Amino acid sequence: MNDWFFKQGSRRKLSEWFGWDRWFSAGDDQLVERLKDGYNAASSWFARMRLSGSRRALCELGSESLTLGMAGFVVLYALAIPAFEEADEAKWLTTGQYSVTFLDRTGAEIGRRGINIDDAIPLEEVPDTLVKATLATEDRRFFEHFGVDIVGTLRALISNVRANDVVQGGSTLTQQLAKNLFLSSERSLTRKIKEAFLAVWLEARLTKREILKLYLDRAYMGGGAFGVEAAAQFYFGKSVREISLAEAAMMAGLYKAPTKYAPHINLPAARARANDVLSNLVEAGFFTSGQVYAARLKPAKPIDRIESRTPDWFLDWAFEEVQRVMRGRGTYVLTARTTVDLELQFAAERVLETTIQNHGRSNNFRSGALVSMEPNGAVRALVGGPDYGDNQFNRATRARRQPGSSFKTYVYAAALNNGYRINQSLRDSTVRCGRWSPKNYNGSSGSGRRVSMLDAFRRSLNTTAVRLSLAVKRRTVVDLTKELGIRGVRPSCSMALGDTGITPLEHTGGYATFANGGKRAKPFGITEISDSKGAVVWSRDRDEKPAEQIVPRRVARDVNRLMHSVVEAGTGQRAKLEFTHAVGKTGTSSSYRDAWFMGFTGQFVTGVWLGNDNYRPMYRRRGGVTGGSYPAQAWQAYNALAHKSMDIPTIIGLADHPTQIAERARLAALRASDPTLAGGDGPRGRRDQMPKETKSALDAIAENLKRAREGKSVLSPSVTRAQSTEPRRGPSRS
Repeated sequence: MNDWFFKQGSRRKLSEWFGWDRWFSAGDDQLVERLKDGYNAASSWFARMRLSGSRRALCELGSESLTLGMAGFVVLYALAIPAFEEADEAKWLTTGQYSVTFLDRTGAEIGRRGINIDDAIPLEEVPDTLVKATLATEDRRFFEHFGVDIVGTLRALISNVRANDVVQGGSTLTQQLAKNLFLSSERSLTRKIKEAFLAVWLEARLTKREILKLYLDRAYMGGGAFGVEAAAQFYFGKSVREISLAEAAMMAGLYKAPTKYAPHINLPAARARANDVLSNLVEAGFFTSGQVYAARLKPAKPIDRIESRTPDWFLDWAFEEVQRVMRGRGTYVLTARTTVDLELQFAAERVLETTIQNHGRSNNFRSGALVSMEPNGAVRALVGGPDYGDNQFNRATRARRQPGSSFKTYVYAAALNNGYRINQSLRDSTVRCGRWSPKNYNGSSGSGRRVSMLDAFRRSLNTTAVRLSLAVKRRTVVDLTKELGIRGVRPSCSMALGDTGITPLEHTGGYATFANGGKRAKPFGITEISDSKGAVVWSRDRDEKPAEQIVPRRVARDVNRLMHSVVEAGTGQRAKLEFTHAVGKTGTSSSYRDAWFMGFTGQFVTGVWLGNDNYRPMYRRRGGVTGGSYPAQAWQAYNALAHKSMDIPTIIGLADHPTQIAERARLAALRASDPTLAGGDGPRGRRDQMPKETKSALDAIAENLKRAREGKSVLSPSVTRAQSTEPRRGPSRS
């Protein structure tokens, strides 16, 4: 038989494949058996290590500890990264190099900032009494812990829980130094975590003596004094080398609350606190009761500082501005002329403190900020919180809070800058952006009808604002805010409702652009800087570029008209001023966490923010705190104090206010009679020397002022001089 398959040798090849198959099958069986034998052998070997009872419990505990320890290490490493990013060694070196003397706008000295390292007092020359008083009061275990005192923290936690209040602090001296060098004074869990990591980092980099020396040089001691040498000079008029035990106790008592215990503010409280420090010295074993008896019997007597007040919030910001301007110039001993007006600064502080004291507890807000500047950006007053001594975190320059509806001003400005007109009608109906759709303050989705732009802005309708931002493109609004100097705005769906945090300083600067007719109004606090020899090393007029035109003047005019309707007949009526026109916008963030009033007169642009550092909502009996309530009232109270002269410039886009008409007529009459009488009220004693016509004109002007305050129509200057009885129609009032 002719078998083609066998002739080709395929049968032999097939038998070879069968052989390989048998070999693999046998190998699989052997492999399985070997694995079984290995498993049984391993089980027998591990069976010898089987634990029970206490040994097993310890083994389980060790295993879980290793697992949790590794997880904890990963968490700690993740938390440490943001802290170490703050650890810039230049912050404690270059900051100390600058020694700046600040002058107000008139040239009078108002305070100092910075430390001149060459003039610093060596630790060996700081009295032993002050060092011991500091350690006994602030950190008795300073030389024992590694930067974080676990025992002290637990003890403080237990004391606070028992008292149901914060009665004892757990921060070590090193942690306080870390905060002073690298962090802000904001009260938050994030800051405390960073503070702990940075304290450990400082302990690893510096000796205990170096840490103590830095703390004594950098701690805020009240009265604008930083460091023990500046505090000794300020309170006692002498070097820290010469202070007594009683004076050292009074100084050591200032660390906790410099403003509360400052002797020039509250001498009885300062002496009571010094007495506590003396008790701490005895409890810590540094002194005996007999050694501190004389200090108790004869407490420290500070020098007279009754009239001494420093604009600390402003100076902190101005010091940052000086360092920014002078970076890389190699000059460190400086004198800076600032823009601050002390009268306005202290008026702003008083208004904010009074508002929080009178209304904060019942309405659940504890914090706030106020910024006031001229339309060109020159900051006249800046308040970063209710109590500088209690917490130096500057909310005016660093707190980024949601502006709420006060952000709508930028949305409407972008629309007016892109073809919209103030008399244009908008639809009051909801619009979808992804899955989200806005609702108005009353909870409705809009009436569905068309409303004028003026009415929509006056009523602060959310639906029309969101529609407008989508129509002009959100990126257009973001670009405008960048040009205005506002950072961090995101083109989100709810952007038009103010969902991005901005600082009160940035926000006020943005509004100043509309006050000055559309030019960039970057906030500034320094006008000139001189070196130790008196030579001008920097001048704003010489070294800064002129302000650019950000929006056309017609846009600024229309925006001002929109904001005027808010004060006259809208959500901001509590900000209305009797003696001049005011424009502005209210703002309330979600869940009532932030309340704003932003606005200006022809002279000052002012922003007020109220809220809580921990972002808790602000509620009162009839709902939440809104921008049209206490912020508007504080804004009105401040401006009533700030405007001394009634010769106030006219807001762009508005008519002259009757009071301004009457005041300008009065000044014109004074100049006509005698040029020396042109300023202010003029010397009243020289009325008998005036011509009869001038006396009659002044009497008529006085009557006009009275009529303006009473809301009656006012006679124009030309008609007044002619003694006409024909009234001139003033601006309409709602």
